[in-house]
Amino acid sequence: MKYISTFYRWVLLLPAVLPLFYIQGMMYPLLAPKTLVLRALGVVALALFTYLALTGKPFFWSRLRRRMVWIPATLLLIAYVSSLFGFDFYHSFWSTFERGDGLLTLTVCVEYFYLLLISADEKLITRFFKIVALVGTLASVYLIIQWLAVSSGADVPFIVKANGRIGGTMGNAAFLAAYLGMAFFATLAAAPEYQSWWRRMLYAGAGLQVFAILLTATRGTILALIFIGAGVLVYKTMKGSEHMKMYTRVALIFFVVCAGLFFTFRTILQQVPIESIHRLASISLADPTVSSRLFLWNAISREAFGRAFLGYGAENINVPFNTVYDPTRIIEEWFDRSHNAYLDYFVQFGIGGFLLYLALIIIIARTGWQLWKAGNKYGLFILGIISVYAIQNFFVFDTGVTLWFLLALAATAFAKQSAQGKEISFPIVRQRPFLGVVLGIVILFLIIPVSIQPLRANLLTFEFYQFQIIDVARANAAAQKELELGTYADLELGYNAYFMYTEEQIKRLSGDDLRMAYENAVMLLTRAFNHYVSDARTAVYLAQVITHTSPGVTTDKAMLTSALERAIRLSPKRAQPWYILANLSISNANEYPPKSPERIAGYAAAMDILTKYIATVPTLSAPHFVLAQLFYASGNAADAAAEAAKGKESYKTDLETASRAASYYETVLDLPNATFFLGEVVRLDPKNTAAKDDLAKIQAYEQSK
Repeated sequence: MKYISTFYRWVLLLPAVLPLFYIQGMMYPLLAPKTLVLRALGVVALALFTYLALTGKPFFWSRLRRRMVWIPATLLLIAYVSSLFGFDFYHSFWSTFERGDGLLTLTVCVEYFYLLLISADEKLITRFFKIVALVGTLASVYLIIQWLAVSSGADVPFIVKANGRIGGTMGNAAFLAAYLGMAFFATLAAAPEYQSWWRRMLYAGAGLQVFAILLTATRGTILALIFIGAGVLVYKTMKGSEHMKMYTRVALIFFVVCAGLFFTFRTILQQVPIESIHRLASISLADPTVSSRLFLWNAISREAFGRAFLGYGAENINVPFNTVYDPTRIIEEWFDRSHNAYLDYFVQFGIGGFLLYLALIIIIARTGWQLWKAGNKYGLFILGIISVYAIQNFFVFDTGVTLWFLLALAATAFAKQSAQGKEISFPIVRQRPFLGVVLGIVILFLIIPVSIQPLRANLLTFEFYQFQIIDVARANAAAQKELELGTYADLELGYNAYFMYTEEQIKRLSGDDLRMAYENAVMLLTRAFNHYVSDARTAVYLAQVITHTSPGVTTDKAMLTSALERAIRLSPKRAQPWYILANLSISNANEYPPKSPERIAGYAAAMDILTKYIATVPTLSAPHFVLAQLFYASGNAADAAAEAAKGKESYKTDLETASRAASYYETVLDLPNATFFLGEVVRLDPKNTAAKDDLAKIQAYEQSK
């Protein structure tokens, strides 16, 4: 039992290593493996604990007597109740590969909280902080190497190529910065445990973590560190020796002067080619991202108050988002998070879930403060970790890694504060070693549905993606095998089928390959459409694929109608379903001779559809130009010009709208406006040679007059 007990203690700490873990050759290789391993470790930890508890291994059971330690369990219970009465319990439980959250991950993290709480002694707590310090430092080194590779254009072996802002081993800049902000204080806590050279190395590691956070240019974490630093300076000006007060007052004055200079020269700093400075300086209500998020928070909050007690259930934030989605106010087209963890908890789990989440953060902070005031060296650093988490989560959302970190921190903080007491054996039943072995083995089998089957599904989805062009039959076979596994991958399989078909296969395939690709995409999206009835994204994707029918395949008009009806009902301001409806009327009308009553009626129906959509989103520019084209095609040039003028008046920089506008103005030979919008197209899409050619011809014509 000694070796099993030792292994169990290491399994409790292994999730701390997950920020470094990724596997190439999977879908979402930097996130999905972390989720699957975390869930598998949760199963292994529970199996080992069951065996040890039933064979007489003593634990700190008395720590469970404190009422505050039951907050995570109560939050988990509310999460399950909210999801049972929510929109899709299956999706709530499993989540997706891209996110890796959901009830299952929350359950594993809460399980880890209680196992750590009753198992943690001083040695385990110290080891926890040391591992986080080491992992945080290595993750920072990895990101710095990745940054150097991006800056130099070099390919570095074993370093993932970054797309956009560098995200290191997390694949997302905000995710990594959120973790490193917490790891920074854990590193400072672990450093005093070492002597001489190792201590200096850890302090250097803490510095690397701050540098890495700056490289990610994640404003939420940077602001959190700035606020905490300012708070420490203010506190130190009032506490401590007079000598220390003098230094901190000077530092505080310097900080205030720097902040004042930053705001004074903010416009200039926005042009600085250092992304972290540029992004901080660009924070304002006029910033597109900021204004979009503020609108989203306000709109989703108002929508969520309609289900303030029950919430929408885990992983169902997309439901109110699609309801309030407004293309004129929100940048992101599809959202399953509000980018505010507090609002996410309220939307998903109602007021009860939000208050419990907030209470957990406050109690951890209070525990850290009490430990610090009592002279425990870890107290101040626990307070620092939870402060970073609390501030940055106004702007980001949890991953499995940071959620586990939060609950592990809570367990270690509560364990630190509790009197060590005496470890005792399981107080309810007597020792039953055989039962412990049997139950432990039974629990271990849960790894199959929890991690192994999803891993197989993920690999098959990657195979589906990998062979989409070179071997369509193999790609489709992989998708079919994935469906036969019966996992939660079917939703993302439909999303991937849509992107593959509309962006790659329809352009690069022909004949039987194109037909097979089309039929497979329709089949996958139809399956997801029937399964996930509250997902507007699947409905829109299905409608778009059906309208791009492969030659020789009959369009399923009944399914198309059903998909469009659901898409508009779930997300009424989204443009694509309305455009598809209008295009269907136009296509049907074009089957009849020009100026025939049938064609006129078809065009009139299309104009009626667009007029209704414009009434829903009057300040969206693009549909005005679509309607203007229809008016002009119907011989109504005056109404076409009036509608186009409305579109131009409400125009905001956008490639799709500029293309539609340029096409219209070229059609009606309005050369000044055509020149303006073709210039916009070329500016937004420098590779668009057709637009460049048209613009050059118009300019040459204007100069020759």
